[in-house]
Amino acid sequence: MGIDWELHNNRYRVKRIIRPAGWDLDVRSPFDRPGVDVREGDYIVSVNGITLDPSRDPMAAFAGMSGQTVSLQVARMEGRRESGHDVVVTLLTQGQEVRLRYLEWIENNRRMVDELSGGRLGYVYMSNTGGAGQRELVAMYYGQLHKEGFIIDERFNGGGQLADRFLELLMRPVVYNLHWRHGRDHTQPMKTNTGPMGMLINGWAGSGGDGLPWAFKELKAGPIVGERTLGILIGPATGHMLVDGGGITVPDARLYDNAGHWFWEGEGVSPDIEVLDDPNILMQGRDPQIERVVREVMLLLEANPPRMTPAPPMEDRTARGLRNIYEQN
Repeated sequence: MGIDWELHNNRYRVKRIIRPAGWDLDVRSPFDRPGVDVREGDYIVSVNGITLDPSRDPMAAFAGMSGQTVSLQVARMEGRRESGHDVVVTLLTQGQEVRLRYLEWIENNRRMVDELSGGRLGYVYMSNTGGAGQRELVAMYYGQLHKEGFIIDERFNGGGQLADRFLELLMRPVVYNLHWRHGRDHTQPMKTNTGPMGMLINGWAGSGGDGLPWAFKELKAGPIVGERTLGILIGPATGHMLVDGGGITVPDARLYDNAGHWFWEGEGVSPDIEVLDDPNILMQGRDPQIERVVREVMLLLEANPPRMTPAPPMEDRTARGLRNIYEQN
């Protein structure tokens, strides 16, 4: 149901409704929908008329009901008085539940970066370097171009393609500027951000997830914080079917850098600043890797804040003015 459960007064109640960002609409908790009158703190009394047994895991009452429509009896305390009502909801599948919690994790990270930076840094998470990662990059990057800098999070990146187009977007330079007669000046290209960046990596990022931070480091795009990547990057692979219906992929090329070094297969990309993913800190609702990379990028931001080039003084375009400009040049 996209919730965290809590045993209270020998009954199960909704401790927390899992909520992703407001704009992530591909999956929502059944309780996070218009017209469904269920709140955090409400008790789930029964499922399809069968009372929840507090001596068993609450999910036991939902066995075999994945994706099905069910009737729930809900009880709510209002002061000292308890009221009850029934709601009909369609349960999530296991895959939808996983997706929902994943989206909430991304949104919580974005909020953490926003809070730690005082609203000055944007946050982009990229799950891979394939189609999904490109959609995530474009959506999150374009949606936060007003920020002064960015944290690029590629922890757990599943790879895919080489990351050249990702970095072309993130490091797109300002070519020129436009000054409007009755409007606001802006850069050209408009979709660019010249502020500092930092990247997060860990040991669950591999293949294209190795290649992205490797290129980020080669381009000196910013500090890399976290733990060494998986180190499984070789190069572009081709697929081959086997007679038994299986298949294999074979790397037909291997990557090396402009200095003539092969990629460090089996070793991965090491961070500039190693920060362990301490579970004791995570249990406190914090993220030590995010905290450190935000601190590093904020130092860069203070040292060299991004500034748009101001428009030069207006020219005298009369005949006399043009003659003076010509004589000065």
